[in-house]
Amino acid sequence: MNLRQTRLLIFGAGVIGSLYALRFAQSGLDVTLLARGKRLDALQRNGLQYNENRTIKQISIRTIEKLANDDIYDFIFVPVRYDQAETALSAIKNNQSKTIITLTNTMGYDSWLEIVGDRLLPGFPGAGGDIKEDILYAQFGSKTFFGEINGQTTERVKELAKIFKTADLPFEIQKDIQAFHVSHAALAAVNKHFYTNYGMVDIVTARSESILSKVAADIKQNIRLVEQAGISVIPPETKSMGEWPEQDIIAHYRQMLSNDFIIDVKLGNHAVSAKAEILLLDEVFHKKLS
Repeated sequence: MNLRQTRLLIFGAGVIGSLYALRFAQSGLDVTLLARGKRLDALQRNGLQYNENRTIKQISIRTIEKLANDDIYDFIFVPVRYDQAETALSAIKNNQSKTIITLTNTMGYDSWLEIVGDRLLPGFPGAGGDIKEDILYAQFGSKTFFGEINGQTTERVKELAKIFKTADLPFEIQKDIQAFHVSHAALAAVNKHFYTNYGMVDIVTARSESILSKVAADIKQNIRLVEQAGISVIPPETKSMGEWPEQDIIAHYRQMLSNDFIIDVKLGNHAVSAKAEILLLDEVFHKKLS
């Protein structure tokens, strides 16, 4: 497969989808971005606008509003929220593309497999940020993880790895992608403590002992639940956090919440819109493991 001819579709132009589309386009890969509504209008009018070292730049990226069944891509990336995943996969179901990569939180794949079958290749994004006034403020903070559910390193996994190498994006082929997802859910679900009935807590409240003590206690409890279920806690950094004293976890979060980028990720517009995802993830996590 010639990478210059490999067709990539990003199904969704939110923060994560826009950032992957940007990096793929900058690397000369053939990428199309599916967007709707005001986001589509902004992309068609001004291109993909993004912040780079406090300078606003733009890049033209091919956009579509709807995916036709016979519009075939080598890889379709689905960077949507957990609560939106089934709807997105249902919209792709009748398209004939052979590999669909989910980049989101989850606790399992059964419902997704019912929709798209073995075309599913689960993954997790290594990126975060926000979109403000149509401008992307986002970055990659960690590796992108992906892997077959059965742990095999298939040809499509190898081809996907080549794409990430071409885009100079760090990645890891995860041999137990489900254990990774469950382990990450243990951490992601605690973000529920940053929500109020009307949005997010302010930064001072987020860094307070009252909030972070709940976060720390839940992290330790959630990781313990994963272990008790006989599921590997991965990566090692997540496992070790479960062994930290609560005060160390509080100090760690307080330090993270002194970084402007992390504040955007945890408390910004993107986080506000993710409330339904986090609450659902927390509910499913405890339903499956408690």
